[in-house]
Amino acid sequence: MIPMVDLQRQYKTLKTDIDSAIQGVLDSAQFILGPNVAELEKEVASYHGISYAVGVASGTDALLFALRACGISAGDEVITTPFTFIATAEVISLLHATPVFVDILPETFNIDPDKIKKKITKKSMAIIPVHLFGHPADMDPIIDLARKHNLKIIEDCAQAFGATYKGIKVGTLGDCGCFSFFPSKNLAGYGDGGMVTTRDEDTAKYIRLLRDHGSAVKYHHTTLGYNSRLDEIQAAIIRVKLKKIDEFNQRRRTNADLYRSFITRDDVVLPAEMPGCKHVYHQFTLRTKKRERIVSELKSNNVSSAIYYPIPLHKQEVFARQNIKGENLLHSERCAMEVLSLPMFPELEKEEIHYISNVINHAF
Repeated sequence: MIPMVDLQRQYKTLKTDIDSAIQGVLDSAQFILGPNVAELEKEVASYHGISYAVGVASGTDALLFALRACGISAGDEVITTPFTFIATAEVISLLHATPVFVDILPETFNIDPDKIKKKITKKSMAIIPVHLFGHPADMDPIIDLARKHNLKIIEDCAQAFGATYKGIKVGTLGDCGCFSFFPSKNLAGYGDGGMVTTRDEDTAKYIRLLRDHGSAVKYHHTTLGYNSRLDEIQAAIIRVKLKKIDEFNQRRRTNADLYRSFITRDDVVLPAEMPGCKHVYHQFTLRTKKRERIVSELKSNNVSSAIYYPIPLHKQEVFARQNIKGENLLHSERCAMEVLSLPMFPELEKEEIHYISNVINHAF
């Protein structure tokens, strides 16, 4: 079976360095907020050309803390996309604010900036654009709207570490960038982990408070916080992989080009890469009205596939209970019925991509 992602292959290529990094943590016996977390924060900040990066326990916490740092609270509205993982909107509701869903551009699966303006009200406080599947959202018009209406921008970069928009790395275009190091991500640990990037010193300080029970000095607590510290072993592993991230992203881009050259069906829409954007292909996601038949054919030929995301957030029961309605979200609903993600990881072989593509080309 060709898997969606093969973590064992990558581990084997990095085994010596990863084993050494883990052993170093075990030998040091510094397991919480140790030197690897501090160094990773410096390295991620340097990679993005900004001043601050703060490690937290998950990408979800990164979003939650960024919202709190941007002043989001009960009664506020935060504009985002319904075509994403639930964490993006979940954290808004956890703060008793309201997610306001805006439809997507079907070419990129990202929020449509032209439709944001219509959803801005006096209660609007922030926009969360998601750089879905590794393709940057169209940020210039979003930034213009945010400036005009005094809105914060929190970038959901969970699937897009290293992606660029007009030569600028995602995670540096808004007030905060939020990253996930979940094992399947293009930069990943071997467990949960996340990070917030920002140019603002006060924001970074506040997120450091939030991640450690609202405390900057032991037993002195200035706000209600959380237990959300990036694990030292995970930080050590991610530091090894960070050195390879540009190489890994380029391999993903090469694999995407191979898929494009091999898949020839007229009834399959391949993922786009818009001008000025550098897609890092966390997922290679196509669209087809014959999805179920293609999925069946792939499975029978020992090829994995996945559907991200089958139910848009405005259709989820949890948001229906909160009377959060989605209006004019037709592209999100249509894409949810048509999207199909194929195996994608740096170690995927050309022969495997050719095989997968042939199965699709000759299905039924």
